[in-house]
Amino acid sequence: MRFYIHKRRQAPAVIIVALIDVLIVLLIFLLATTTFKQQPALRLALPESSQARKTGANESAPLVVTIDKQGDLRLGPEDKPVTADRLKDELKAAAAKTPNLNLAISADKAAPFGQIIRVMDAAKEAGVKLVNAFTKEAPKQ
Repeated sequence: MRFYIHKRRQAPAVIIVALIDVLIVLLIFLLATTTFKQQPALRLALPESSQARKTGANESAPLVVTIDKQGDLRLGPEDKPVTADRLKDELKAAAAKTPNLNLAISADKAAPFGQIIRVMDAAKEAGVKLVNAFTKEAPKQ
């Protein structure tokens, strides 16, 4: 006689609901503990702006760097042509004369973006604290 007890084996089952609960808890934990690093950004005004404002009479006029669509640089009210290297020297001299020098970039829409960055780098090296971009007022609809 054989007295073997045959146990029925159950097929392994994956409980999906419990897995989903665990995943949701992990997701909430990760979202709650994650810190988002803020990247430094350039403040760049687009050529057309609905929020464009005019300079007040009590503000000092900024030094203007003009960039045309070919990427040529011109400095000051007399539009004196300068190179990128010469621009650094000119800005250092202007910053030495005026400690709170404001620089305004007047760039064409089609101006090379790399040239705009070169001007901003030259301004930072020269110690210019405030760099703005000229915009034109957006057409009213």
